[in-house]
Amino acid sequence: MPEYTVFLTWDEEAAVWTASSNDIPGLVLESGSLDALMERVRFAVPELMELNGTVPETISMCFRSERYEQVRMYG
Repeated sequence: MPEYTVFLTWDEEAAVWTASSNDIPGLVLESGSLDALMERVRFAVPELMELNGTVPETISMCFRSERYEQVRMYG
């Protein structure tokens, strides 16, 4: 079963999570909620794969998330 990696990254300026993948051409989504974004990815990937001409019966997705924040130090 093929495994595809989906990167979930927090965009602090826009205050949204973004999803992209080197393995799934055309995957670019965003949402204010990480859970909602993962759900959107689950629905979008089969359609994108069909449009890209790749239609495996089942795939495995690895979600990798990153969120960096600046913290003001008091002292």
